[in-house]
Amino acid sequence: MASPPDPRDTIRDNYARRAKIAAPETGTRSTPCCSGDASSTVVDRTVDATASLAVGYTAEQLEALPEGADMGLGCGTPLAMAALQPGETVVDLGAGGGLDCFLAAEEVGPEGRVIGVDMTPEMISRARTSAAEAGQTNVEFRLGEIENLPVADATVDVIVSNCVINLSPDKQRVYDECYRVLKPGGRVAFSDVVEIHPMSDEMREDALLNTCCVGGARTPEAVASMLTAAGFEEVAVKVKEDSRSFIKDWVPGSNAEDYVAAAEITARKSADPNAKPPSRKACCG
Repeated sequence: MASPPDPRDTIRDNYARRAKIAAPETGTRSTPCCSGDASSTVVDRTVDATASLAVGYTAEQLEALPEGADMGLGCGTPLAMAALQPGETVVDLGAGGGLDCFLAAEEVGPEGRVIGVDMTPEMISRARTSAAEAGQTNVEFRLGEIENLPVADATVDVIVSNCVINLSPDKQRVYDECYRVLKPGGRVAFSDVVEIHPMSDEMREDALLNTCCVGGARTPEAVASMLTAAGFEEVAVKVKEDSRSFIKDWVPGSNAEDYVAAAEITARKSADPNAKPPSRKACCG
């Protein structure tokens, strides 16, 4: 009997195509997710910054980015929560074109280090090209899945992510991996999408809604529960109701804004180097 398809394959294919498109695209059935011309195969790396401005980035931040880094794929600004310090090591889950990585590199400075992880080779190639052309030396991009981070144990100060974890079919594993790679006292700062009204099974199984950061969303309570189960402390999930104003454009006609909203998610690993995550049964993924 054939194995069921891995939902990550559909997501990877979508974002591989997205890596070749300059601007955010409107998520229609014929043009999956979030804005531009799906038939384009040429990377014109100038981009309309409207989508990123709408989720909270400033014009000054976007103007300072290497060409091609802003792909308009976020739902918030995780670095605004991260309080990065010079010299810190940062990991970005689902780095895409590298927007948050390049901004983080400026904040941690030349003594710091930023590692962007993405499972799509085309995204990694795009981000690496941008880094090389900009002469960025404290940023690197690694191909890998966020459920199995290509990062050593207890080597990271901060983990950020922007509208990515909701795409994972095993969210508990993602949070467990975050706990593993963080140093004692390390922290996470995620912008992500959460479920604010129960979705039907049909919505959850819809391939487009899943690749557009809707179908895979979980409730704020489930997200907090998974982070706690991974061992995190000081867990907070803050829903941003105003985010529904831009979510309505992700998949026109789906009424996605009635079911999901963006959230700011923060948590911290115990500073005790001997602390272990609690034993638990599988939960909530």
